[in-house]
Amino acid sequence: MIYPYNFEKKIGFDEIRTLLKGRCISTLGTEWVDNKLTFMKDFDLIRTNLMEAKEMNRFLTEEDDCDIELNFFDIRQAMMRIKPERTHMEELELFDLKRALKTIVDFTDVLDKGSDEDEEEEEGDNDDASKEASTRYPALKAMMSDVKTFPLLIKRIESVLNKYGKVKDTASNELLTIRHSLEQTVRGISHSLRSIISEAQNEGYIERDVSPTLRDGRLVIPVAPALKRKIKGIIHDESATGKTVFIEPTAVVEANNRIRELKAAERREIIRILQELTTEVRPHIQDIMFSQIVLGHIDYLRALSAFSNTFKAIFPTLVPHPMLSLSQAYHPLLQQSLEKHGKKMVPLDVTLPKNKKILLISGPNAGGKSVCLKTVGLLQYMIQCGMPIPVKENSVVGIFDDIFIDIGDEQSIAQSLSTFSSHMVNIVGILKEADDESLILFDELGAGTDPVEGAALAAAVIESVRGMGAQVCATTHYAELKVYAMTTPGVENASC
Repeated sequence: MIYPYNFEKKIGFDEIRTLLKGRCISTLGTEWVDNKLTFMKDFDLIRTNLMEAKEMNRFLTEEDDCDIELNFFDIRQAMMRIKPERTHMEELELFDLKRALKTIVDFTDVLDKGSDEDEEEEEGDNDDASKEASTRYPALKAMMSDVKTFPLLIKRIESVLNKYGKVKDTASNELLTIRHSLEQTVRGISHSLRSIISEAQNEGYIERDVSPTLRDGRLVIPVAPALKRKIKGIIHDESATGKTVFIEPTAVVEANNRIRELKAAERREIIRILQELTTEVRPHIQDIMFSQIVLGHIDYLRALSAFSNTFKAIFPTLVPHPMLSLSQAYHPLLQQSLEKHGKKMVPLDVTLPKNKKILLISGPNAGGKSVCLKTVGLLQYMIQCGMPIPVKENSVVGIFDDIFIDIGDEQSIAQSLSTFSSHMVNIVGILKEADDESLILFDELGAGTDPVEGAALAAAVIESVRGMGAQVCATTHYAELKVYAMTTPGVENASC
């Protein structure tokens, strides 16, 4: 459970999402960030997600010389549209499909190649477990294990489409014949028009630099309006300025009609070819749709790698129980903001020692106490979303079932809540839900009321969460709480 409802905004994770989406190169990736990047409680699932991210980091570094293009084309709408019979994919849609499928094939081939190379180094070890352990990218291979590849379908599309995504002349004998006739007819018209233009230029009817042009799919000659009757033919159009009219000479009318017929025949044959090819795609729609999900995952992992490199995020030691030990940690958004202004980030060391579950953080106003809480909340949330975090390698991060935070001024005129009352509403909600698997972050506990009463109230809240065994980081400016921490088992003082 994450509390309150705007938890991500309070710790800055909503901006982290935005940064990640900005590094994705497809809607598949941005949708993954929006819909799949969620808080997890299962240790094995979190570890798997972290391993996928770590291996993708290594993949992008070590395999940068591989002849592989990562294309993340979203063809889901086309897949849904072609479900009914007699529908067909357009040329560009098939071209995008081919490139998306090729990304899956190439990516899988590189993973398999890495596995094969490692297995060869084992020199005859036939044990399956040993082979799996020797794979360079076990998490990525597991991620791709259920994805079907379609090398034959890729070859089939390539036999129809050229490298620009257009249907080849050789896609069918009929298309080849049509385009050959079309080329001959156009060549014949061009020859006729050049003869007519040359004669007209000699007679002075048209300028020397005039050449045939295309108007409404028909080859025509541009002529000055005053001389339009000097050339026999059909006037098709005039320029926007009215200084030029476009005449189709009588000698080429039939040939132009033939071009139109051939163009229509060409389009019909192309549609027939596309329908035939779509029929071969249709049985695989479900598998292709699943591959689109995986492509989104790959795009997200690629974006996460770029994000990690920007903020020097690493993969700390992960343990399957609640624990907090962050070394040289910092809030990525604060670091980004400070760098823009030429300032240097001061990292934090936040550790709950063994047998200590409550950390009371004191310090002057504007001393960084609230930033410390937000940093702890953000980094813990990030790691449980399967993301690396900006800390040193000696950091150890545990897993919590819940993260609760009470920070900031939630004063509400509409609900008749003062700052103090809003904090108390949050605190009561937290105390009802928290247990020994929870991480609780209190900012300025007991603030907003009489100092003596506030200190007593803060101590009572701390005593309550201490009794339930939750791990707590709380900021305070009350001297009484510092004394309480020094004299109470399981409570530790800290300062900013």
